[in-house]
Amino acid sequence: MAKIEVENIYKIFGPRPQRWLQAAREGISREDLLASSGHTLGLRDISLSIEEGSIHVIMGLSGSGKSTLIRHFNRLIEPTAGRIRVDDVDVMSLGVRELERFRQQKMSMVFQRFGLFPHRCVLDNVAYGLQIQGVERKERERRAMHWVEQVGLSGYEKQFPHQLSGGMQQRVGLARALATDAEILLMDEAFSALDPLIRREMQDQLLQLQSRLNKTIVFITHDLDEALRLGNRIAILKAGELVQEGTPEDILLAPADDYVQAFLQDVNRSKVLNAAHACNAATLSLTTRSQPAHAVELMARKNLRFTPVLDGKRLFGVITRQAAERALREGARDISQHVESMATVPANAGLDEVLGRMLSSTEPLAVTDENNEFVGVLSRSKVVELIRPALSAEADSDEPGDSSGTTQRSAA
Repeated sequence: MAKIEVENIYKIFGPRPQRWLQAAREGISREDLLASSGHTLGLRDISLSIEEGSIHVIMGLSGSGKSTLIRHFNRLIEPTAGRIRVDDVDVMSLGVRELERFRQQKMSMVFQRFGLFPHRCVLDNVAYGLQIQGVERKERERRAMHWVEQVGLSGYEKQFPHQLSGGMQQRVGLARALATDAEILLMDEAFSALDPLIRREMQDQLLQLQSRLNKTIVFITHDLDEALRLGNRIAILKAGELVQEGTPEDILLAPADDYVQAFLQDVNRSKVLNAAHACNAATLSLTTRSQPAHAVELMARKNLRFTPVLDGKRLFGVITRQAAERALREGARDISQHVESMATVPANAGLDEVLGRMLSSTEPLAVTDENNEFVGVLSRSKVVELIRPALSAEADSDEPGDSSGTTQRSAA
């Protein structure tokens, strides 16, 4: 279910934006608009649907419009045209007092430069939003202390910002945003000012908190690795326009243009893609009750050396054509006693883990889901293609279940 709906947002900066709105709609470039009118095109026709409980990342290079866009959600910036709806409420229609309540109760913001009050201790900084809401002092301190503990700052509640590291200050900012119990967190380059190690720790912290809290988070970044690690969906902006929007897998596997591809060139795909992306549906699957004659006939018809055997939807094992022929010669009623075990890998296992399994064994690998149900058979060539697209043409074409190759049961 959509929590935030952004519909056809335009933003033109300058004294008479409405005069130039039609030109923006007709596609005038940023450069031409600036040269002819002195106005700057901030955003052009942006539409997004942000699901409840998700982390939706908005990314792009400096000047792409990402920070401008996020500030429209709580109307820190007013759009030139378009609509924003939160829980089906038209944010553009809110009066001054309604907008104030909306900002206090619905959305909290975490800033790149922390935004802490230097004269307030950690506890009072975290409690600030509750104070604005009119929460009684004893209650707001209790709630603030809870979030100080949640972000790992227990014992530092009486310290002042200048006594904390950058990472600790950002934890205070995150705790302050969470303390108001807002349903939506807006995080504008929240971790960009941190050292790489601290940044990674803050990403871990956010993911751990999100697994418990299930907030709707809009996260701004210019770092694709961060976007891929955090985002359920990613929107990529360029010069105020939406270039591509989709899941991390969508972005990695089908970049929309050279701009997006340039972001991807140094990405470690093995940390993002998983076994489910690198498996083939079985050409044939048998059941434990399959008759040997039927199994031999089907495998011969498809020229298969082996095939998975299922018990219901779950993997029972794998049978080779030789084993099925032996079962036929022995007069077995079904193939169940001639099935061998088959190694498995979870569908959500990262390709880095899959690579390790592939290097340690040439046996075929089945891919199973969280219910241990059979998904498919891992493909060596797909793994190579996904991790190193340039090597795809050189990948071994011997797929599990294929007729090619001479190895008895090589895991392709």
